[in-house]
Amino acid sequence: MFVTFEGIEGTGKTTQIARLRDHLESRGREVFLTREPGGSRVGRELRQMLLHVNNSDLTAITELFLYLADRAQHVAQVVRPQLEAGRVVLCDRFADSTIVYQGFGRGLDIDMLRQLNEVAVDGVWPDLTIVLDLDPEVGLERATRRNSEDGKAMAEGRFEAEHLSFHRRIREGYLTWAALNRDRIKVADASSGSDEVFGRVRALIESHLPGLA
Repeated sequence: MFVTFEGIEGTGKTTQIARLRDHLESRGREVFLTREPGGSRVGRELRQMLLHVNNSDLTAITELFLYLADRAQHVAQVVRPQLEAGRVVLCDRFADSTIVYQGFGRGLDIDMLRQLNEVAVDGVWPDLTIVLDLDPEVGLERATRRNSEDGKAMAEGRFEAEHLSFHRRIREGYLTWAALNRDRIKVADASSGSDEVFGRVRALIESHLPGLA
């Protein structure tokens, strides 16, 4: 099974993925946790370019192709081999991020982004995508504080530096994209405590991927 997590900055994706991994492993599943950008060796180098504050001058098209390059390498070297080995793969962001951030956020053509993603993922689409939904002001404050505490305000703060209006477009983009892909993408309210959010995540897993639960 391949499960991805999406959402604006600060929704708690990393925390919920780790909790889901522990939950599945406690039930005897082999789980592999990964992320985008940066899930492969090449991807880790691309992550530095994509997220560093100093690279705020990246054009929308440049940004797009860097993400697609990261994804193609990630699928070929990490995601597909792990799935073929019979593991559950949990990924922090995947192809839907490109649709939302570069499409709804940057204004690039959605159909073009979908077609380019088809090339990058090479047939590997998630069985389930969970969008953690949160008010952008709350998420942005959380993410900015996290990066500051982790010493990553410069190294991984490029999107946090975007104006609040950008993050509002991203949130609306996720909700719109989820509504257009109801079979695969499910939305979970991420505004409450970690335990409550994980309860919603677990319910989605059990409802939509009963063979995994």
